[in-house]
Amino acid sequence: MADTSDTRSPAQIEADIKRRRENLAETLDEIGVRVHPKTIVGDAKAKVVSNIDHTLGRAYVGVNRAVSNTKAQFVDGDGAPRLERIVPVALVAVGLVGLLALGTRRRKG
Repeated sequence: MADTSDTRSPAQIEADIKRRRENLAETLDEIGVRVHPKTIVGDAKAKVVSNIDHTLGRAYVGVNRAVSNTKAQFVDGDGAPRLERIVPVALVAVGLVGLLALGTRRRKG
């Protein structure tokens, strides 16, 4: 058998009903905000921005590491240039520029 011994007064029961209605109204409002198209779009945008920031951060770290590694090839620990590595690279670069200049001169002539 069901227990029907509710010892609350009618005023207490009405107050409980009112409180539960208010809680239900708040819950429905929260659900309405969550499923609103503007909220969904805003959340999606925030997620995309977060992913882009994360990707750009990782790319920055990678580029920074590559630059540091390349710099270490041409500069010693004290910051002095390593001429034994710089001179050959500079000669190759000058040679390539010269070849490109000759190639464009021949096409124009």
